[in-house]
Amino acid sequence: MKSAKYSSEALKAGSAKVDITPEKGIQLAGDVGRLRPTEGILDPLFAKALALEQNGKKACIVQMDLTIITKRFSDKIKAEAEKKYGLPAESLMLHATQTHSTPSLGHEAISEEYKGLPDELWYLRGGDERYFPVAVDGVLEAIRKAMENLEPATMMAGRGVDGRVSFNRRFVMRDGTVKSHPGRFNSEILYCEGPIDPEVGIILFAGAGGDRIAALIHHTCHPVHGYNKRDVTAGWPGAWATAVQKMLGQRCTALVINGFCGNVHHHNHLDPDPVDTYQEMAGKLAETAKRILVQKMKPVDPGTLSFNLETVELERRKLDIKTTEEARAFLKKHPSPIWEDKGKTNIQWNWVYAHSRLDMAERFSKKNTYDCPVQVIRLGEVAIVGVPGEPFVEEQLRIKSESPAPFTFCAHMTNDSAGYIPTSLAFKKGGFETETANWSCLAPDSLEKIGSFAIKMLKKT
Repeated sequence: MKSAKYSSEALKAGSAKVDITPEKGIQLAGDVGRLRPTEGILDPLFAKALALEQNGKKACIVQMDLTIITKRFSDKIKAEAEKKYGLPAESLMLHATQTHSTPSLGHEAISEEYKGLPDELWYLRGGDERYFPVAVDGVLEAIRKAMENLEPATMMAGRGVDGRVSFNRRFVMRDGTVKSHPGRFNSEILYCEGPIDPEVGIILFAGAGGDRIAALIHHTCHPVHGYNKRDVTAGWPGAWATAVQKMLGQRCTALVINGFCGNVHHHNHLDPDPVDTYQEMAGKLAETAKRILVQKMKPVDPGTLSFNLETVELERRKLDIKTTEEARAFLKKHPSPIWEDKGKTNIQWNWVYAHSRLDMAERFSKKNTYDCPVQVIRLGEVAIVGVPGEPFVEEQLRIKSESPAPFTFCAHMTNDSAGYIPTSLAFKKGGFETETANWSCLAPDSLEKIGSFAIKMLKKT
């Protein structure tokens, strides 16, 4: 990789990372109805921050090795960061990689306001209140350190493609239905419903002496290798970041920008004999990253640092009377959990769905719209677009194709969690991601509205 010629441009960059690994006993998120207290640590979790400054204007991108972040904690962190470090809310982007073997920062499955859940089943809400202060303090500390580490910097950018590690997980079956994860070597698969985004992108920040300060590395895939287990791991994003950091020097902080992966997964259902571990996936991405660093990087003009955060009003999905009555009837018939195991650690999904739907109905009665935050941070040819929840990849591809910034990275699970956000076509076909619950609660046209809104923001930021 050729080094960029150092320039005395006004751009400054600083990075830092802070360990936010949970203690044993903390509930791991990314599952439905399962008690998952932390038992082992396969690798540490971090809050990583990239601070930027240009002519007195400051911004910061934070990547967290967590399953989700909710508005409750996004607002809390942004308020503290503005008070302590002068970062306005629109300049601070909070992105969780959504690794399913980490805690969450907030509750997504069942809200805090819902009173129908027994106290002893608190973990069904999704988060663990004991862990929240650890993550909040860690994020704020990472921001503080990154701001303190600001120094004059140059930028380089490059990209490649890798089709070996990420796959669309939704399939049209021979009977016309759509299934998510139809199973390995399923002869009833007719074809894969949708695309992936094969891009592997790198934005590199270097100091005056050529030392690498930070790297934003981008790919799009659900990090679910640790699903339903009790060991903490940052998954492929953590392992990939570690590998890239080794290439660039220990001073460099590698932040993973995970894209719109609501329908993209690391398991290839069309491979009759797949090998699928997060270490192998990270290794392949590291191979691709190395090729990019050696062959594809080029200096980029940082232009003018700009940022914006606006909300687009989306309709919430209204539960019909039949669905609500069925949920109430189900819980009246089964007031106690229906356990899947003798150890009483795994509750039948139908029981959890029923509570989630009643919670969803209560929330709809109070407010039938969702203020969806869409955020853009731009440096000349480079733009980062952050949206909440788990959008489908199709809209990411449209945003990239219409963006005025040649290097546009999209980040899911940013600033809030809004559940799955499928395409309008996917709602007509069905599948797990479209089933009504708090983790799939927006109207069918929401994704396209988000994409159009993001494109408008990119063109004016």
